[in-house]
Amino acid sequence: MTPEIYARLSDAVETGKWPDGTPLNEEQKASCMQAVMLYQAKVAKSSEHMTVGESGEIVHKSKADFKRALQDTPDDKNTIARFKQDDI
Repeated sequence: MTPEIYARLSDAVETGKWPDGTPLNEEQKASCMQAVMLYQAKVAKSSEHMTVGESGEIVHKSKADFKRALQDTPDDKNTIARFKQDDI
């Protein structure tokens, strides 16, 4: 599955609709959810607080886990845009 397909399926699961606005039926919703969870478990290295691990269990990340992950990645990926109120 390509990242683009994963993103479309993930959006469909989140919104309950296909990109063209057609609602998902229950079977499509279940299939899409399964595909999204499998992709997250096997391919995506998610930075979200809750995801599905490789063995199928739900993984909750703590605040300490997030800090550790930020420290382990190169600085160019952790750059946060900071603005003053007058800049926006």
